[in-house]
Amino acid sequence: MGTNNGKTAKVAVLVGSLRGGSLNRELAELAVANAPAGVQVEIVEGLGSVPFYSEDIDSPTELPQPAAELRSAVERADALFLVTPEYNGTLPAVLKNAIDWLSRPFGEGAIKDKPVAVAGIAAGQYGGTWAHDDARKSVGIAGGKVVEGVSVSIGGAYQRFAEVRPGADAEVVAQIRHAIETLAGDVALVA
Repeated sequence: MGTNNGKTAKVAVLVGSLRGGSLNRELAELAVANAPAGVQVEIVEGLGSVPFYSEDIDSPTELPQPAAELRSAVERADALFLVTPEYNGTLPAVLKNAIDWLSRPFGEGAIKDKPVAVAGIAAGQYGGTWAHDDARKSVGIAGGKVVEGVSVSIGGAYQRFAEVRPGADAEVVAQIRHAIETLAGDVALVA
């Protein structure tokens, strides 16, 4: 598992929270630290610098540098792992914007046919499931292949992580490890 014809499977991680000390950032870092053998997990930095998507600035000759870097990072990856909180019942604008950039050009975007999984931590009791469902819907429409069987929505963030960080919670670590293993397994299936 985790290899694509003997080579390392590469998973790009997009984090929907820009906040310093973000629990979702910690969750993404857990994915990096707990990647199985044969799987390289890398967080794509700089989502906050990517301008809002507009066809007026989506030009092959004058593409904004942060958007070009985002597309390049995802093009190099075999799969995509979205880690996001829930903002007002849906996914954060920064993550939706990244998906929009990755979906273009229509039918040929960097996300096309890549396995995608979604996870996150939220304050509400349902762990951000609305945001995670919206993210899966958006990446599926954008051309990604949503991986079934990966659902990590961790609720009650303020209580659960008041004294213990996500990396010290064995259940959270196991859920993230399983999510990355499942995602990497899907890379092998589509190879």
